[in-house]
Amino acid sequence: MTARIAPPAACPCDPARRYAACCGPLHAGQAAASAAALMRSRYSAYVLGDLEYLRASWAAETCPAELDFDPAVRWLGLELKRQREDGDAAVVEFVARYRVGGGSAVRLHEVSRFARVDGRWVYVDGEFPRG
Repeated sequence: MTARIAPPAACPCDPARRYAACCGPLHAGQAAASAAALMRSRYSAYVLGDLEYLRASWAAETCPAELDFDPAVRWLGLELKRQREDGDAAVVEFVARYRVGGGSAVRLHEVSRFARVDGRWVYVDGEFPRG
C-alpha cells in the first residue's frame, strides 16, 4: 500500500477544475450527486492513493478483499465517454490513461456499473469492451 498523496490545487479528474470544488468534498464524505461524479472521484482517489475512499465507494458485495496501489503507476488523464442513470442503477463508460514506470501510456477502457444504496452511489463492477 502506498501513502496517500497530498491533494493538488487542480483536480486529477479534470485539471480545469479545482480539487476543493470537485472531488475534494466527495473524498471528505459528501455523497456524489451522480454516478459519473462518483466515477470521477474514484479516478482521483486512484491518483491520490486514497485506498480508504475507494473501499468506501465500492459496493460491499463486490469490493475485493485485497486492494493495493502500484507506486510505479502514473495516471495521465480521464475521459468520460457516456453515462446513463436509470433510477438506482447507472452505467458510466470511461477511458483512463496511465503509464507504468518509463513504459508507454496504456488506455484502461471500462464500462462501469453503479448502484445507489441508502442514497449514495457505489461502484459495483465493470467490463472491458473489446475494440
